[in-house]
Amino acid sequence: MSPTGTPAAPFGRVVTAMVTPFRADGAVDVDAAVALAAHLLDTGHDGVVVNGTTGESPTTTDDEKALLVREVVAAVGDRAVVVAGAGTNDTAHTVTLARQAAEAGAHGLLLVTPYYSKPPQEGVLAHFRAAADATDLPCMLYDIPGRSATAIATDTLLRLAEHPRIAAVKDAKADLFASADVMSQTSLAYYSGDDALNLPHLANGAVGIVSVVGHVAGRRHAELVAAVDAGDLPRAREVARSLIPAVRGIMTRGQGAVMAKAALELAGVLDRRGVRLPLLPASDAQVDLLREDLVQARLLGATAA
Repeated sequence: MSPTGTPAAPFGRVVTAMVTPFRADGAVDVDAAVALAAHLLDTGHDGVVVNGTTGESPTTTDDEKALLVREVVAAVGDRAVVVAGAGTNDTAHTVTLARQAAEAGAHGLLLVTPYYSKPPQEGVLAHFRAAADATDLPCMLYDIPGRSATAIATDTLLRLAEHPRIAAVKDAKADLFASADVMSQTSLAYYSGDDALNLPHLANGAVGIVSVVGHVAGRRHAELVAAVDAGDLPRAREVARSLIPAVRGIMTRGQGAVMAKAALELAGVLDRRGVRLPLLPASDAQVDLLREDLVQARLLGATAA
């Protein structure tokens, strides 16, 4: 079991899918990534995802991915669950990345549904089984049909739940009934993968959050999880509503990784908000609106909390 994981919440409770900082020349800024991971753990998190889509994994090399996992694990792996994104739409490459992440010291794997290819459900099933068979690490399946074009069907999830290393689902399908259906029939740990639905997912039985907004809202997310655990719905609702401006700013003003980097720059955590093509950095106009959103959410300024 990883440092802060439990059988019920194998990847922690409050997790953020980390951005990958880049230097001015476009190279991965490993020092900034390590500092960001430490900052997240100091502000309410007990887990991080490295090399997820928010980490711009489609444009980082395999060597860069391995380096990021090694350095983040070396820096914070004794006090947090470090999950490595290893999913691609090529099963053989996914297996290679899974093994590489395990060798680099990752505590778990995040495996996204094969994207673009639109495989049949039997192909989805075989893909995830092959990836889970590649290492001894626990796996979190990432169900995000808005990006992948293919949802993981309920029957497929029920079959995947039988695999000893498939432990969790990061749910960004926006189908709360489907999530409840799977949770009612399996022991899969569900994580909200949609910041707009964090409270509904937690109320529905999710054990935690894998967030983008968490880059600047970790403590608030920890409060949200604690309130739901305590059965304090009014407090949970209050916390969730306080974050609506931040969700608006980071998740609707532009692409999530782009806006998360802009938010971190505004918060003084990152020195720059550079991204790799085909993404473009947030414009000054987007940043101005984002600043207003974060101030309204009390995540920037004198009233930040």
